[in-house]
Amino acid sequence: MNTFASLFGGLAAVLVLYAAGGLLRGLPPMLRAALAGLIPLVAYFALIVGRWPGLDVAAIHISVFLAAALVLYAISQFQRRGTRLHWVPKLLIAFFVGLVFLNAGFLYVATSGLPVSLGNWWLGGNGRQVHSGFSGVVPHGEGAARAVSSELSETHRESRLGWQVETEGFEADAPVRPVVVRVRNRTGLPVAGVVAELQVSRPGAPETVRSEPLRMTAPGVYQGELRLPASGRWLVDLRLSREGALQYHSSREVTVP
Repeated sequence: MNTFASLFGGLAAVLVLYAAGGLLRGLPPMLRAALAGLIPLVAYFALIVGRWPGLDVAAIHISVFLAAALVLYAISQFQRRGTRLHWVPKLLIAFFVGLVFLNAGFLYVATSGLPVSLGNWWLGGNGRQVHSGFSGVVPHGEGAARAVSSELSETHRESRLGWQVETEGFEADAPVRPVVVRVRNRTGLPVAGVVAELQVSRPGAPETVRSEPLRMTAPGVYQGELRLPASGRWLVDLRLSREGALQYHSSREVTVP
């Protein structure tokens, strides 16, 4: 479920329910505010059954829905008394509204990373793609040093091999994308006998969610389908092996709307 849609959709539901409660005569204002905050909250928890988004996301929904109902109750009480709203409650209301948008922004960055244009401008990339999704907790010890050494060795091996790899199909927006990979050697001749595979994972997650093999349809041409399980950002690793050894590896980020 999209966090923005659930957060602001639920907030709109709180406003609509509170306004609709005013049409029911005899309904106490406190009960009206409680129902306006709790009904969208119960509906939200029903929608996330089996798709738990995390305690932080759920806590923000709880605080936003109940705080919005409380603010509406306070405003209605001032209107009922016929007195002007003091500047202190106005300041508190503005604070809560700003807090909603700030938390929504933090949630978006934590789950999806910065927008591409903002990430490239703020973080820089020197012409390379910037991955700004939360990478989780990474231990910096002996394993990290071995990973860096392995990456350098792989880069050196690929530069000596001199394969020219061209890809098509990654730029589509659909969750299932036909992919074509063309492999040529240093002299431009097609390379046959390559085992090609696509590995799909979430940014920052170590485990592979899905592996998709590519079949050779012509000398040096490998085709298959990239299947992305859900919406959001994904990292797709293209791995080309020959005679049981990894010869080429590249990673790119793709997005499913």
